[in-house]
Amino acid sequence: MSIDTDRHTRPFVAVLDFGGQYAHLIANRIRRLGEYSVILPPDADAADLENAVGIILSGGPGSVYDASQPPFNAEMFEQSVPILGLCFGHQLLAQQMGGSVARGEVREYGSAELAVGQTTGLFEGMEEREVVWMSHGDQIVQLPEGFEVLGSTEDCPVAAMGDRKGKLFGLQFHPEVTHTLNGLKILKNFLDICGAELGWDPGSYTEEIGDSLVERVGSNRVLLLVSGGVDSTVCLALLNRVVGSEQVLGVHIDNGLMRKGESELVVRALCEQGYENLRYVDSADRFLEALEGVTDPEEKRRIIGRVFVEVAAEQVGELGLEEGWLLAQGTIYPDTIETGGTRHAATIKTHHNREEEIERLIEQGKIVEPLADLYKDEVREVGLALGLPEWMVWRHPFPGPGLGVRLLCHSGQELSGGESRQLAEAQTEADAIASTCGYEAQVLPIRSVGVQGDYRTYGHPVALFGGDRDWGLLEEVSTRITNAIGEVNRVVYALSHSTPVKTEPVRALVTSERLDLLREADAIAMERLIALGVAGEVWQMPTVLVPLAVDGDRECVVIRPISSEEAMTARFTRLPWEVVESISEGISSLHGVSVVFCDITNKPPATIEWE
Repeated sequence: MSIDTDRHTRPFVAVLDFGGQYAHLIANRIRRLGEYSVILPPDADAADLENAVGIILSGGPGSVYDASQPPFNAEMFEQSVPILGLCFGHQLLAQQMGGSVARGEVREYGSAELAVGQTTGLFEGMEEREVVWMSHGDQIVQLPEGFEVLGSTEDCPVAAMGDRKGKLFGLQFHPEVTHTLNGLKILKNFLDICGAELGWDPGSYTEEIGDSLVERVGSNRVLLLVSGGVDSTVCLALLNRVVGSEQVLGVHIDNGLMRKGESELVVRALCEQGYENLRYVDSADRFLEALEGVTDPEEKRRIIGRVFVEVAAEQVGELGLEEGWLLAQGTIYPDTIETGGTRHAATIKTHHNREEEIERLIEQGKIVEPLADLYKDEVREVGLALGLPEWMVWRHPFPGPGLGVRLLCHSGQELSGGESRQLAEAQTEADAIASTCGYEAQVLPIRSVGVQGDYRTYGHPVALFGGDRDWGLLEEVSTRITNAIGEVNRVVYALSHSTPVKTEPVRALVTSERLDLLREADAIAMERLIALGVAGEVWQMPTVLVPLAVDGDRECVVIRPISSEEAMTARFTRLPWEVVESISEGISSLHGVSVVFCDITNKPPATIEWE
């Protein structure tokens, strides 16, 4: 979706990408509302904006006062078209128009209630109080001349501002994410202010992908790694349809990190759908050997990606495809944006499709990624259009590194004195917040990955025990804890224990025994989700094995039911209590499991996966 100004002569909305995690999501939402959109760097020439009917400034990982903020062309503020600044863009707009921005006393991540000043213009048709999605630390402390406050939250006095005459608007929250309940209505109102004609049809994605794919592949042979997940399956179907099965070879590599019975299911299901150009390779021992002794999450991802490429290259050699071949991947946009794949984005995690060897192949022109500009919901639309059955298209997503990112590891090394003090301080703060709502808190002495304010974080989870089994109250406490405590980016609730139990980190590596335990726990969770008729209510439910022990050897398990559409944001799913209790009972019965938790954190501040 990179812009070519010679091609984009029709009116469009320009999304200027300041490196926020949601830049492409904004463009996606605008297209879904019926207006063509393109993404531009913030320092794009004014000529690139010639046909823009409006400009949206995306969020970004930095502060407007950072020397390292992305360079931008200030001429954009002189354009005679409406401008909408979001998050960082909101603050930049205020600063450039003469206002002031400063570090806020309270960070806001997650759901908040917006008090709407006037339900007209940008907020036409809105309620006086709206649920919005926040992710920020800075905030506006002085409005620019000519601007007025259009909305505020409890912790953010200028959550929305506008110069109605100049058609300049700023929002501290993210209207593009699904968890701002009327966010699309706000964006639609902005398009109305822009005078957009709304004639764009997102269904044309398939044709666009097909045309460019034929040109990209040419007469080359294409080898595609097929995990069996939605993305790689749709990629296989698309390549077969557009390029032809005689030029395409799908390879399913069993990396030893698959779910219970997953490889057998994938191969059988694809063969039943007529995909005869599929090859099965058992490389489980090779992956486990490469991961031996590794505990760092990023290193695990890099190793898994590297070995995938090595095995694929060997298949190319065995089949005599060294000359004129390309490697295809089912990479979608959230994979690349969270790896810092856009020009100004911060790295949240290194995706296995972006490890060093893959980057070298990209530089050599050897990689094809037909779905790289699409989101999960769009990929599913393409899959259905290609004739894939609904059950296959709507399977729960499963990460390329498989259980490798759900099997947390630990070296067994004790915390340093500084880390212990941080943990103790965080414990005091967590106790104070949790106790006000009747829960007991315990800061866990391990870390997991999160995303806060467009940055990657590596923070401690907090476990809650006892209290009312009330999802609404638990979400409120979770949000308060992650907003208030800098060292915390995730909150879990104990399902198997009502009072705190002392857990200690244990040395835990990637082993077949630990993987087998995780496979069994995951199988129980998924089987009960299906048996109790609620699998369709969950977009994805990772099961995570955590190297914390109560008695020195039995580890903890976390289930992570979440709801999402495009993986850029997610909300933990409020499953019926009888369902989570049944899952907890089943997993607790496994030898080697001590405590079972449910992850009650939204994204942000926590990523979907723990690593």
